[in-house]
Order: sequence, then structure tokens, then C-alpha cells
Amino acid sequence: MRDHITERSHGTVGETPGQKLKRVREKLKLTYRDVEKASQAVASRRANDEFAIALSRLADIENKGTLPTLYRLYSLCVIYRLDFQVLLGWYGIPIEMLSSDALAIPLEETHPVRFEAAPPFFIPLPSEKEKEIDLNQTTFLSHVIQRWGKSGLGFLNGPDTRHLRFGLIGLEDWSMHPVLHPGSLVLIDEGRRRIAAAGWTNELDRPIYFLEHRGGYLCGWCLPDEGSLIVQPHPSSNAKPAVFATGEIDVLGQVTGVAMLLEPRRRRHHRGATTPAVSPNP
Repeated sequence: MRDHITERSHGTVGETPGQKLKRVREKLKLTYRDVEKASQAVASRRANDEFAIALSRLADIENKGTLPTLYRLYSLCVIYRLDFQVLLGWYGIPIEMLSSDALAIPLEETHPVRFEAAPPFFIPLPSEKEKEIDLNQTTFLSHVIQRWGKSGLGFLNGPDTRHLRFGLIGLEDWSMHPVLHPGSLVLIDEGRRRIAAAGWTNELDRPIYFLEHRGGYLCGWCLPDEGSLIVQPHPSSNAKPAVFATGEIDVLGQVTGVAMLLEPRRRRHHRGATTPAVSPNP
């Protein structure tokens, strides 16, 4: 079985994706032969014949609604100078909804969300004049959200999103409760990987880190200790600290923002349980 989309017929209301592609080709004054030759050059450069588009296939794409493979979509974008995300939109794939659709599917394990914190997944904030709100004051956003869209957690760290990633606290991960509830969406600053040894006065000020180890992911307070790293859960979670040798766990970044429901999606099964969030390595 091929490792890409199987070609099939695709019908749409109004102008079809194939007709849009035909208009673009004609505006560029490219013939079928031109496109075929150009796609062969792409295939040669990528050392993969899947990128090549035969004359008959291009005619089917434009006139019969045949859905191109991912490889041929790439070639068409290269030849026609099209944005790949725009072209996916023509075929009904709402790439801008990828992150929101993913968040609608809950997972029990804590994990990172591997979407770039940049367009199209991250809607930029409006200019100061457009906001009509003062972020220094507590604000009800419903009256402005329709005007400038949902910006996720971007306003928590300003417009610079180059080092920002997201993570989800698993629905069964109570290790940082009540600071971080199960199901919380956390903002991770990849530029802050050095474990802070001091500088906080209470648990709310203490840095929380998002970590990856061979068994999965963890979120918690960290304490270096003679060649090892201790990941400390919240005392109220009744979970035990996890100890990892240096090199067995990676700090992905510091949690700098969080969006969570105050009422957990799931109730904890055993409030008095002493099972650790992750078993310490020997």
C-alpha cells in the first residue's frame, strides 16, 4: 500500500480544485507538457518518481476531479508557486483547524502538542489599537473574541512565538494537581531549559518543567542532585518523586502558561492513592 493519499474523484460545490489549478496554470501560460517536464525535474531532484505528473494525470486532475497524491500536490505547488496549505484548503482539508481538532480528542497520557506556534495554527494578536482591551486589567473577552479570533495562549508571552510549544496534561495525570489539572493545555518555552535552583518564594512561583524520558513525558518541579534529576510532583497529588540519571531525561522547556478547566473532566479514582506518576528509574 502506498504511503500517501490514494487518488480518487473529488467533487465540490462551485469551482473545483482542478478548475482552480487550471486557472493558475493558464495564467502562468504553462502547457501540460511544461508541467510534466517541470514535475519530472522535481522528481529527479527528490530522487522519487512519485513527484512526476504525466500529461494524462494532469488532465484528469483538472477536468475529472481526480485527487492528486501528496507528492503531486507538492510538485504542483512548486511549479505554480502555490502555498501548500492553501492548496490543501482547496481540497477541503482545513489545516488551520488541525490544532483545535486535535485538542477535541482527549488522551490520558501527558504529551507535547507538535504544532508550530505560528500561523496557520497560531492566530497573531491584533495591534494595540485593534485590541480595545487592557491586558493589565481583568477582562471579559467574549465581546472581542469574534473580532480578532482565538489566539490560544500567545498573549501570555507576547508576540515572539519562535520558542513556544504546547503540551497537554494527561487526563489521568494528577501529579501537579491542583496547580495543573488533568487535561490542562500548557505553554512551553523551549528557550528556558536550564533548571532554576532558586528565585521563588512559594509553589506558585516555582518553575514547572515539561520533560521527556524513554517512557513518556512528565511535568513537574525539578531538582538536580549529584548526577541525577529529581522530578517532584505536587504534595497534594500523593505521587512520589521520580529520579532519573543524567542523560535519561530531557528538559523540553519551562511551562510559562496554562489554560485549564477549574472543574476536572474526570474525577480522581482514589484520592488517597500513593502510586507515583512515573516509576523512578533504578
